[in-house]
Amino acid sequence: MADPSSRVAMISGANRGIGAAIADHLSRQGWRLSLGVRDPARLPPRAGAAQTLVCGFDARRPASEKAWVEATVERFGRIDAVIANAGITIPKTVIEAEDEELDDLFQVNVRSPLRLVRAAWPWLTRSGRGRVVTIVSLSGLRVKTAKAGLYSTSKFAALAMTHAIRHAGWEDGIRATAVCPGFVATDMAAGLTTRPPEDMTQPADVARLVGVVLDLPNSASVAELPINSTLEEML
Repeated sequence: MADPSSRVAMISGANRGIGAAIADHLSRQGWRLSLGVRDPARLPPRAGAAQTLVCGFDARRPASEKAWVEATVERFGRIDAVIANAGITIPKTVIEAEDEELDDLFQVNVRSPLRLVRAAWPWLTRSGRGRVVTIVSLSGLRVKTAKAGLYSTSKFAALAMTHAIRHAGWEDGIRATAVCPGFVATDMAAGLTTRPPEDMTQPADVARLVGVVLDLPNSASVAELPINSTLEEML
């Protein structure tokens, strides 16, 4: 059986890419995992399944976050970290985009992560060293191109949200970090660039850095962590 004292992390979008890499890394580090995915039946079998809960989670359904938190607490009795990884992109300029597309980006990239953190808040507070990690993107730190503008609008908001969570939870030992990678070798990036995967940041490397952030003491908080595979000024 799992050590009941081992920490519990919730990871959204854990079926592939960065989310799956984070789950693999934390599992090896002894974390118990609650994985939120849209279709649990399609998630391949994982090592350490006894210490892993897989839940149906859809960022477009506002009741989904609360139900997932409740299932996690019922299974493990605690929540020590929330990793908001699920996200979408729409490669349009802010002029081209329809209001419905902007609403969809904010629903998945901003509102759902915030609802998830709110639902888990009592348990993060009880931990004494609760952690919130938002996978934001470098697009939350700068607008690289016109076609990235709509996505950046949501990710700037996700960055501000993470800082706001950090302030709200500081006295209770909650630390929030915005992890901001550039192009990562995932399916999402493959549809946006012609760069070969070997020239991009690897999901496993993002996962290792998330693990470092989670393990830092309360006295060594990192608010933002940019990760880049290319040279850009200031990033």
